[in-house]
Amino acid sequence: MSRTPPLRSLRLRRSVLSVPAINARALEKTHSLDCDAVILDLEDSVAPEKKVEARDNLKAFFAGPPLEGKERIIRINSLSSGFGLADLELVKALSPDAVLLPKVDEPQDVMAVSDLLAEAYALEELRIWAMIETPRGVLNAAAIAESGRTPGSRLDCLVVGLNDLRKETGVLPQPGRTYLVPWLMQVILAVKAYGLDALDSVFNDFRDGDGFNAECGQGRAMGFAGKMLIHPAQIAAANTHFGPDAEEIAEAEAIIAAFADPATEGLNVINANGRMIERLHLVQAEALVHKAHLISARKPA
Repeated sequence: MSRTPPLRSLRLRRSVLSVPAINARALEKTHSLDCDAVILDLEDSVAPEKKVEARDNLKAFFAGPPLEGKERIIRINSLSSGFGLADLELVKALSPDAVLLPKVDEPQDVMAVSDLLAEAYALEELRIWAMIETPRGVLNAAAIAESGRTPGSRLDCLVVGLNDLRKETGVLPQPGRTYLVPWLMQVILAVKAYGLDALDSVFNDFRDGDGFNAECGQGRAMGFAGKMLIHPAQIAAANTHFGPDAEEIAEAEAIIAAFADPATEGLNVINANGRMIERLHLVQAEALVHKAHLISARKPA
């Protein structure tokens, strides 16, 4: 019997748009965008002298109409930066869906924030996402992901940050990411082992549609749940690449129907049209159809 833990979340995370919290106009625009989640960024995209203003923007944003149908994630500064503790206080006050921690190097980085949220009696639904963007973060990806199974941990998702990783390692930004693939797959193995999601890194040139499509296809083939985005122009392509297509949905529905047949009751392996299907494929099929239903519910009537 498989010991792979079930996914903690079946949320849609095909397209995760990062929006600078300093840009109030961009924050308001998120209401009309078809992305699955929005990262409200207080870290890299906000200059030090603008951090207070950016926090005020988020206070106003959360006081306004709710962001319907999208996860809201606040990316804070490192707790050691001089800005992170104030950012975390804001997170406690606003209660987004998740807080994104930058440059996570080891499990203790996650557990420290989990403890602070617990001490503040933050809602259990407030999750933690972790940026994996340093050599130590990649080396410790499995241990970081495993911390998500520690009692009290809120870890839900790992997000790869290749810009910082390239900077620290000297790997060049080449098409195909040849020398980065082993590290990307290391993160994938970590999240699959412990039932979390992983998001692929940003693609820096939003005008290069062909390059973006190629990287999305690669990320989907690797097993990423979706991609972190830098521009609304990238949303539609990410949704297409990381969402199930009609053929995949039909196949999943056929697997569900096959196991629903009374003749297959109690069987862990069945033969459907000459193909061996295990019960683990049923779990995967049910997850895929569930996500397809979520996507369908998002579309206007």
